[in-house]
Amino acid sequence: MVEKTIEITNPSGLHARPAALFVQTAGKFTSNIWIKVGDKKVNAKSIMGLISLAVSRGTEITIIADGEDEELAVNEILDLVTSGFGE
Repeated sequence: MVEKTIEITNPSGLHARPAALFVQTAGKFTSNIWIKVGDKKVNAKSIMGLISLAVSRGTEITIIADGEDEELAVNEILDLVTSGFGE
């Protein structure tokens, strides 16, 4: 299991378009991937779950992956978040 925490820095947080990119990226991997914010933990491959977290700019999220490609999955998601989702 791999776990990394990162701050969301793009201006609009995880609204519809960044959330869709997040889910698309997570969906490429066979590992189970979750996003944790505070006490809430949702499946990173679920757009509704991700949007339900209402993640805004400055929020710290923890990306958790468990499976054969867990390291690659977390690193690619971290790259996506670091890039600001292209915004």
